[in-house]
Amino acid sequence: MHWNKTRECMNREELRSYQFAKLKETIDRVYHNVKSYRQKMQERGIIPEDINSLEDLKMLPFTTKQDLRDNYPYDMFAVPLEEIIRIHASSGTTGKPTVVGYTRRDIANWAELVARCLTMGGGQRDSVVQISYGYGLFTGGLGFHYGAEKLGAVVIPTSGGNTRRQVMLMKDLKTEILACTPSYALCIIETLEEMGIKRDELNLKSGIFGAEPWSDNMRKELEEKLGIKALDIYGLSEVIGPGVACECIEQQGLHIFEDFFIPEIIDPVTEEPLPEGEKGELVITTIDKEGLPVIRYRTRDITSLSYEPCACGRTHARIGKLLGRTDDMLIIRGVNVFPSQIESALMATGDAEPHYLIIVDRVDNLDSMEVWVEVSEKLFADEVRKLEHVRKKIASDIYTTLGINVNVKLVEPHTIERSEGKAKRVIDKRTL
Repeated sequence: MHWNKTRECMNREELRSYQFAKLKETIDRVYHNVKSYRQKMQERGIIPEDINSLEDLKMLPFTTKQDLRDNYPYDMFAVPLEEIIRIHASSGTTGKPTVVGYTRRDIANWAELVARCLTMGGGQRDSVVQISYGYGLFTGGLGFHYGAEKLGAVVIPTSGGNTRRQVMLMKDLKTEILACTPSYALCIIETLEEMGIKRDELNLKSGIFGAEPWSDNMRKELEEKLGIKALDIYGLSEVIGPGVACECIEQQGLHIFEDFFIPEIIDPVTEEPLPEGEKGELVITTIDKEGLPVIRYRTRDITSLSYEPCACGRTHARIGKLLGRTDDMLIIRGVNVFPSQIESALMATGDAEPHYLIIVDRVDNLDSMEVWVEVSEKLFADEVRKLEHVRKKIASDIYTTLGINVNVKLVEPHTIERSEGKAKRVIDKRTL
């Protein structure tokens, strides 16, 4: 089943011709409207007229998250602010988020992309879709919402949390498609068991899960216990949000929608393009985005790319399941977490030593994070009440920075292992 068969099943020659025409428009747009892009191209001696084929894309400089930080909040926008109708943001290494702006057309295109993803999961005009991604600055909830409405489906905007209520609504309203993080889907399964509700009492047919890494073993568990097809979806705020790529019913990789994005795989060290099938860093260029176009954006995600025809009939390339990242970012319950954010929150208290350890685990099918913090000998020898005050203060500061609750454990000086090289800040016990 296809949402937009004409675009999703274009032959490769037509698709490449379409991509090049849209790429030319995008390069012209960013060169004349975004100072940062123009400066980078001028430094390389490149003007838009030099781009005469898709292969010339590799002449252009990369864009990184740092570029977006350096141009915070609006300097990477390619349209005047009065044309922006939506702002989303993702977390970064400082207190300042990465800001993404959308024009009315960008929102319409985003809805188109998510509608395609929902269709891959069996979604139709009369489908009932429960959206349990968070709503707000995070792109997940609203991205799915607009896509489901474009599909014409019945939308249940539950957002996250209050799981027993979610389960009640899922049963009573006969939810057919569940959209959430895979770990939250496992939490829903546990709640179903606690409430004595069997999978046969539900109307679920499929789930579209993303925002965090998950394994084929987790897929198997979700499919068995919910009686569904579990599909992987990929996206990132800087590019557009969820809907950059999605699995079809064949589950043989995620189709990246090449009429909106040009994917590349590069060696993250040499930055040279890699051939089809080789594992490397995914780089994405948007070719139909007005508010915040990105040219050769380094996602830091490690995967591979395949152009082999898919049995579903779609001709767009497929990326493999993500294998990891080239940076130190953690994804906790769909939230981007950088160790440096934790460090900033710790140092702000004035009571913590510059030694900490982040321990990530999966407890009861949900990601958990514990932060061990060294405190001074004087403070550690102080009364318990003061220690508890400091612990709560650190936990509160981290919550303010990240928006997630973490368990803070205060430890004695020299408890945390020292290193002469790069400090080991993270122990990730999760198994994927």
